Amino acid sequence: MSHDDALQRLAERAGLQVHWRDAWNQPQTLSPEALRTVLTALDLPCGTACECEASRARLAADDAAHALPPLITADQGRPVVVPWAHPLPERPYRLECEDGTTIEGIARRTGDGTLQIAPVSQWGYHHLLLGDVATTLAVAPPRCFSVADALAASPRPVLASKPWGLSVQLYGLRRGADGGIGDLTTLALTAEAAAGAGADAIAINPLHAGFPALPERFSPYSPSSRIFFNPLYADPARIFGQAAVDHAVATLGIGAALAEAERRTEIDWPAVAQVRLRLLHWLWQHHDTLLSAVQKQAFAAFRARGGKALLAHATFETIQAERLAAAADGDAARDAADWRRWPASLRHPDGAAAAAIATSAADAIGYHAFLQWLAADGLDDAQQRARAAGMAIGVIADLAVGTDPGGSHAWTRQAEILNGFHAGAPPDLYNPLGQDWGVAVFSPRGLRRNGYAAFIEMLRANLAHAGGLRIDHVLGLARMWLVPEGAPASAGAYLTYPLDDLLRLVAIESWRHRAIIIGENLGTVPETLDTALAARGVLGIDVLWFVREADEADEADTADEADGDRAAGDARPDTPPSPPAQAPGETPAAAGPACPAFLQPDRWPALAVATTTTHDLPTIAGWWAGRDIAWRARLHQLAADETEAGLMALRAAERSALWQAMRDAGVAHGAEPPADTAPVETVLRWLHRAPTPLRLVPVEDLLALREQPNLPGTVSGHPNWQRRLDADPRDLFTRPEVARRVAALRDGDAQADSGGEDSGDSDA
Repeated sequence: MSHDDALQRLAERAGLQVHWRDAWNQPQTLSPEALRTVLTALDLPCGTACECEASRARLAADDAAHALPPLITADQGRPVVVPWAHPLPERPYRLECEDGTTIEGIARRTGDGTLQIAPVSQWGYHHLLLGDVATTLAVAPPRCFSVADALAASPRPVLASKPWGLSVQLYGLRRGADGGIGDLTTLALTAEAAAGAGADAIAINPLHAGFPALPERFSPYSPSSRIFFNPLYADPARIFGQAAVDHAVATLGIGAALAEAERRTEIDWPAVAQVRLRLLHWLWQHHDTLLSAVQKQAFAAFRARGGKALLAHATFETIQAERLAAAADGDAARDAADWRRWPASLRHPDGAAAAAIATSAADAIGYHAFLQWLAADGLDDAQQRARAAGMAIGVIADLAVGTDPGGSHAWTRQAEILNGFHAGAPPDLYNPLGQDWGVAVFSPRGLRRNGYAAFIEMLRANLAHAGGLRIDHVLGLARMWLVPEGAPASAGAYLTYPLDDLLRLVAIESWRHRAIIIGENLGTVPETLDTALAARGVLGIDVLWFVREADEADEADTADEADGDRAAGDARPDTPPSPPAQAPGETPAAAGPACPAFLQPDRWPALAVATTTTHDLPTIAGWWAGRDIAWRARLHQLAADETEAGLMALRAAERSALWQAMRDAGVAHGAEPPADTAPVETVLRWLHRAPTPLRLVPVEDLLALREQPNLPGTVSGHPNWQRRLDADPRDLFTRPEVARRVAALRDGDAQADSGGEDSGDSDA
């Protein structure tokens, strides 16, 4: 056998997609060099044909090391297929179900390496004994909890002919007393106000745990952990009362700093973090006298429920903070920040050194657990208040695609997170060198070996206080482009993930928490993925700018896998910027002003959430004015064959195409509005016509703002994740212009517009 043949056999056994199709739907084959780079990073020696075969044999031996995997998934009401390598034709089994009932029977061989047991009618996690071998059988309901299920269970009558929700960047909200960033009390107030206007959901940015000791790392999509929260969003007055907080502020002398932070239109994250954490630490130091007996019991119960995972996260935070405090700048600080550069004795949460710190630094451990309690309690309160105000769904949380490889999650789940790789995207039209998003993701083999415990843990953590969950880059449930650290993004490869197993677990947790699931399915989508998502009731996302009449599938494909979330627009200072990205929906200037027609909303895919835009794409007013193009030109993001004038001409053609489509639909009349007068209300009326079960509108579009929260491809020059709104959410829906826009989205409002009713904000 040749070396190349052995290399390919090993790659396929390891789950790499040797053959795949790119954004142009052209077949691609990984080069031997790329295979060797990725396989070596996977700790699979492949320098020779013999090494390849030895590594392949090791993979097979690992799979055969256990009679049964620790968890098997199945579908409710369908025969259960159990992997079984032994030659016995049948085997007795006993199934102990979650509700305490027991089922017994005979499992019979149905093919090489499998046994089959009778269908199970009850979904959930059951204990399966096959002879004297045990495993967990996760039986999934046919589909996820749906918007219709949520509406049917809501005590409030549906207030809109088509349900809608608001999407917000929580940090950008303000209520005049939050000290520099929107907090969880502000979220609760916004949800209550939106519910009063008929909204059934409020979608938020990820609230994952960041780095308290490194506040300059504030991108919500590059967190330290996806199973804990960012304490900067906590409102301590909810637990301690405003009087206690005011006393702490006066004692610390931080009132002026908080007031200055509140006055700013853009968040200075390091400054805000410093003052808010000083306040929270003072409250922790005095919590024993400030908290009631009931509150102390609630905190103790929270710590007990958090168990080993909470202790490990608090230990990580403590170690990192201590090491950073002792480190000088430069290399020493980088080593102190990243657990992979810590002394060997500290590189594992179960090690003796980490356990010793958990004991010797008990106060610091308690402080970090306290921060998590405040955040979790605040988010739970926001969800309860959203539902009490009448929302059928409430908060829709956001799950980032991965975590910082040097962060808490990667430290605590080393057996299940791939070390030495970053998630990214292969080369495409907009990023010819590919993309490296700088985040670590789960290992499919590690998940299987550990019974998917880390994946289930993550789902439960993010659904615990929410009525829905948006899964960022849901394509990652099927395959992920992995880039070995230090290698160019083009040298990566697609690694296959167990899509059926993961979707079954998503469906179980969706029903367990009675929460809808939304999958961000923008990018180079495998042909069968949308079908698989729809079959499981996972809603896709229909973004106005991408749903076109001509070449609709290609338009979505070339929208770029990042959709901006994981690109350099995350504003991570340690991540190099991606190559310039072309604005969504545009073609190179040389191609001329022609553009595909917009698809009428009543023909949009029904199994999706319809939205005008995302946090990485231009707002309605910004798109209409070409604000995103102006930003890219200002920051030198244009490609060699692009000019600002050429792109603006293309945008003008797209404006005309959209206006014509809205006229054809009868929602607009008359002449097309000029570039500085965006027809926001008309666009929202157009969106109302989509047959999707839920429409989401960003608060920026209700306010007709021109600026978007994040500009992909930038790490400086644009205030990513920093902009604050000037509207108090308690008054937002009383504004006449906002009320008109809500009515257009919610009810359709039969009156067609002649255009020009919304000029949009010009604030930077």
